[in-house]
Amino acid sequence: MAYEYDSENIFAKILRGEIPNNTVMETEHCLAFHDINPNAPHHILIIPKGPYVNFDHFGAEASDAELADFSRTLAKIAKKLGVDPASGDGYRLVANSGKNAIQDVFHMHVHLLAGRPLGRMLQQA
Repeated sequence: MAYEYDSENIFAKILRGEIPNNTVMETEHCLAFHDINPNAPHHILIIPKGPYVNFDHFGAEASDAELADFSRTLAKIAKKLGVDPASGDGYRLVANSGKNAIQDVFHMHVHLLAGRPLGRMLQQA
């Protein structure tokens, strides 16, 4: 499948510095920042710096260095926030891919949510 990346999406603009963000952590391959409309006390968005549309695209085409950096950055953020299961109460990761998941921004991103009980992930329809 060919992925078509829109370089004018909001996260691309954040990466270019056209839109400000409240950075939590930045590495060679990714940027993490506070969500402007948080759904939990801790609501962090983690995005790769590369032009990936969704998690499938990222998993299929990102380099090993990008994949490892993304995973390690996520773990470092959870530890920094004190929500990693070893020292805190845990967290939830959400990555929406495609129309049924209601992906709003077509730049791969993961939401890290923590800081309160989050309930069951999905309720039966």
